[in-house]
Amino acid sequence: RVAAHIAVRSRLRSDNVQMRFEMNRLAAPSAFFATILLLAVAGCRRTDVREMTVSIPGLSQTNMSVVVQSLAKYDGIKKDSFVWDVSAKTLTLKYDSMKIAQSNIRYAIDESGVAVEFPKKTDDRAGH
Repeated sequence: RVAAHIAVRSRLRSDNVQMRFEMNRLAAPSAFFATILLLAVAGCRRTDVREMTVSIPGLSQTNMSVVVQSLAKYDGIKKDSFVWDVSAKTLTLKYDSMKIAQSNIRYAIDESGVAVEFPKKTDDRAGH
């Protein structure tokens, strides 16, 4: 009877060690992938605020409001960042490039009826 009891306890210990080994074997890859996932999510950019200057040859006090209204409907444009230079005929603004591209901003102004100068394409630039 004592021998049977010892055999049962030995078998339980063996099963316990085997179960812990299996749990560790499964936990290691799970922890690895969880760490990779956490780093990937934490490393993703959600915003990328940039500054651009738009050349508007016909810029005047009257068409500034037209430009503001045309850009108001677009998400990603920082409306409080507008800096107008009437003498240089430029608008400098900040925008989130993860939400809107420079060329889209220029097209939005141009489609409002206010002419915009688009950069000329060169061999070493995309032209936007």
